[in-house]
Amino acid sequence: MTSSNLTFGVTRDFPCSYLTDQHEKLLIAVDDRLHTPKNYGWLMANGFRRSGDQIYRPNCPTCTACQSVRVIADEFSPSKSQKRLLKKNKEFAIEVSNDFSSNYYPLFETYINTLHTDGSMYPASIEQFHSFLKCNLSPQLFLEIWHQGELVSVAITDVLPDSLSAVYTFYQPSYRKQSMGMFSILQQIELCKTLAKPYLYLGYQIDDCQKMNYKTKFNPYQRFINNNWQTVK
Repeated sequence: MTSSNLTFGVTRDFPCSYLTDQHEKLLIAVDDRLHTPKNYGWLMANGFRRSGDQIYRPNCPTCTACQSVRVIADEFSPSKSQKRLLKKNKEFAIEVSNDFSSNYYPLFETYINTLHTDGSMYPASIEQFHSFLKCNLSPQLFLEIWHQGELVSVAITDVLPDSLSAVYTFYQPSYRKQSMGMFSILQQIELCKTLAKPYLYLGYQIDDCQKMNYKTKFNPYQRFINNNWQTVK
């Protein structure tokens, strides 16, 4: 597929969510022909991402800070610290569901309203939850983490033809010291291996945004730079 005969839209400038004193502009895949699992996968391979059913890519005239990142799943080997984390959380039970469960929202609400009171999603609402995370573009998997019979974390994961995409993880705030986000990524990488998916997409990396730097700790990984994937080891 080529983009020459497809329709894309461009948003107006608006304040950047990650870099102060910066503005961002997005390229939106508005063409209905792109809203299929195959073409969604093609867009992801070209630096796009989704929020709800909207597929977008940064299109900032003077800034290239956002770089799409994906882990090379079949070559990944956990670091020493990641092995310690896996050992630390060995009591957790991992379940993978195909269904968007009604018991996810209370966990999401607690997570947002406790840990992200300074973010754009605060206060949480059920409408926002569904519009942000539900998706008609592709199948989804829900990586659930349980501890002593309690659901403590959910990682929303899109299933693409040759990859998985880590969309969003939310968890019980009292488990924050268990590094639930990092732990969920490790489990999603294992899920890639099980499903024979070469890549796990982690969204955008911005080097000057400290809270995103966890994405560079899963080696080897690739960055989408100048419309090419470049491997980092």
